[in-house]
Amino acid sequence: MKIIIFDMDGTLLDSKQDITISINHVREKNYNLPPLSESFVVESINMQVRNLPKLFYETEHYHDSDRELFEAHYEKQCIQNPYLYDGILETLQKLLACGIKLSVATNAPTKFAQMMLGHLKIDAMFDVIIGADKVKCSKPDPEMLNEILNYYGFDKSTHKAWMVGDNSKDMISAQSAGIDSIFATWGFSPNGAHETLIHMPKEILDIVL
Repeated sequence: MKIIIFDMDGTLLDSKQDITISINHVREKNYNLPPLSESFVVESINMQVRNLPKLFYETEHYHDSDRELFEAHYEKQCIQNPYLYDGILETLQKLLACGIKLSVATNAPTKFAQMMLGHLKIDAMFDVIIGADKVKCSKPDPEMLNEILNYYGFDKSTHKAWMVGDNSKDMISAQSAGIDSIFATWGFSPNGAHETLIHMPKEILDIVL
C-alpha cells in the first residue's frame, strides 16, 4: 500500500484571497486597522515561528471575539475564490487510478477544508480529511499524520507513505511521523528548501509510482 497525505492551503489549492479578506474583515471591525496584503498574510502563515495574533491583529493572543468573527465570515468567504493549482486534478486522478491512497491533513478547521474541497469537487478523492480541530496538536506535531496512518493500518515494513506540503511544518510533521516528505514550491512557498523539492504536481507521480 502507498499513501499520500496532502496539505491543503498552498499545496492543493490557492486560498490566499479569501483568507486575507476574512482577516481584514476582523481587522476593520474589531480594531479599525487598515487591510493587510495577501503576500504579507501568506508569508506570516508560513513562518515556522510566529505570533499570528500580533501580526494580524496587533494583540498578543487571539481573543474569542476575533476567532468567532473570523470563522463566521470565513464560512461564507472560503468558497468564493479558491482554485486548484494547475495539474492538481490530473495528478490526483492518476494517483487514484494507480491505487494510491489519498488523504488531507490541514491546520485549517475540518469543516472549512471539507467545504472548500467539496466546492472544488475533489473531496471524494480523499479517504480522510482532518483539520486542526480534530487533534490536540496541529502540525508540526505528527498527531494528524499518525491519525491518518492508523486509519490505513500503516505498517512501515510493507507500506510507503509521503507527506506533500508547502511548509516547514509539513516536513517536520512527516519526519516526526517517520514518513517521507515532498516540498511543493508552486503554492505559498516558492523559495522552500528541502531535500525533495517539486515544482509541478505531476512530479509526485515520478516519486511515488
